[in-house]
Amino acid sequence: MNHIHAPALLIDRNKCLRNIEQMAMKARQHQLIFRPHFKTHASAEIGNWFRDVGVEQITVSSVKMAVYFADHGWKDITIAIPVNLREISEINDLAGKIRLNLLAESPESIEFLKRNLTSPVGLFIELDSGYPRTGVKMDDHTQLEILLDTLKSDKIGFSGFLTHSGQTYSAGSKAEVLGIHDQVLGKIRALRNHFSSLNEEYIISAGDTPSCSLAEDFTGIDEIRPGNFVFYDIMQESIGSCTWDQIAVALACPVIARYPERGQIVVYGGSVHLSKEMILDAERRPVYGKVVKISDQGWEAPIPGAYVCSLSQEHGIISVPREILNIFNPGDILGILPVHSCLTAHSVKKYQTMEGRIISVINDE
Repeated sequence: MNHIHAPALLIDRNKCLRNIEQMAMKARQHQLIFRPHFKTHASAEIGNWFRDVGVEQITVSSVKMAVYFADHGWKDITIAIPVNLREISEINDLAGKIRLNLLAESPESIEFLKRNLTSPVGLFIELDSGYPRTGVKMDDHTQLEILLDTLKSDKIGFSGFLTHSGQTYSAGSKAEVLGIHDQVLGKIRALRNHFSSLNEEYIISAGDTPSCSLAEDFTGIDEIRPGNFVFYDIMQESIGSCTWDQIAVALACPVIARYPERGQIVVYGGSVHLSKEMILDAERRPVYGKVVKISDQGWEAPIPGAYVCSLSQEHGIISVPREILNIFNPGDILGILPVHSCLTAHSVKKYQTMEGRIISVINDE
C-alpha cells in the first residue's frame, strides 16, 4: 500500500469478474436478455470485461455516457432515463451510428421525437412499478394506450415497456425484496393480459440489483438491466443481495488523526469521496461505510464494531472499539466498503488496481 498517498478507490478485478459471470449465468438460466447497466462502473475497460460472457447490449444513464460507450465499440445501447429533448442533436448523431433505445413517458416527448428525429430509434415506455420517480403507473392502461397510439411513426419503433423497482433498495431483508418482486410480477402479468391483442412485438425490461440477485422467478420479464451488482456495496449486503466478500471496491484512506478518549479515528476520505449515502445499523445509528484492513492482496472481512459514523467534505470520522483503537496510527491506510458504490465511483472518478494501475472512467478521459 506504499503507492497510496490520498483516497483511492481500489478495485478487485477477480471479484468483479465473478459477479459478472454469476449474473450472466442467471440470465442464461432464465432465458433473459442481459443488458447490464454501465452507470455503476462508467468505464470502457471494465465494460470490456462483460464481453467475455457474451454481453453485446448495454444500458446507460445519459446521452453523454451513451456517446462514450459507442465510441468504445458498443452498438446497442438503451438510455434508461426519460429522454432529454434538449439533447436532440446529440441523440440524432448517435442514432445514426448505433441501435439506440430511448425512454419516454409522455405524449409530448413522443410528439417532439416524431418531429425532430432524423434517424430511427427504438422507444421504451417507462412504467412506475411502485418506485415513484418517473414512469406511468403500470395499471394506468388508459394512459399507456394513449402513448402507444402516439408512438406510430416511421422514425420510432416500439421496443416495449421498461421499469425499475428502486423500492427494493429500501428493503430490510431478502424476504421483503422478494415480496416486492412478486408484486411487480403480478402487475406485469396484468399488463401483458391487457395488451394481449397488441400486434407489435415488444419486450418487458426490468432490472434492480436486489431483485436480479435474489429472485428465481422472472415470469413475464424478457430482459434484466442490473448495474450495481458489478461492485455491490454495504447497502446491498444489508439487504441480503450479496455477502461482504462479493463487494469489489473499497476506498483506501490514510489515517490522519486518532482520539482514544472519543473512541474514534479520522481518515482523509469524506463525503466528496463516499457521498453521504448511509444505512442505519441495528441500533439505528447512521453508517456511512464499514472498515476493513487492506493489504496488497486485498481486504479482509469488516472489522466488527468499526464503522464510518460521520462525514464532512474531506474528513471521515470512524468509530472504533477501544480494544483495537491502538492498531491504527496516523499514516496507516485502512479501507472503507462504501454504502453506495455507484456514487462512490462517480465521486472518485477512477479506480486503482491492487497493483497500483489506474483504470479510467468516462469523466477521466
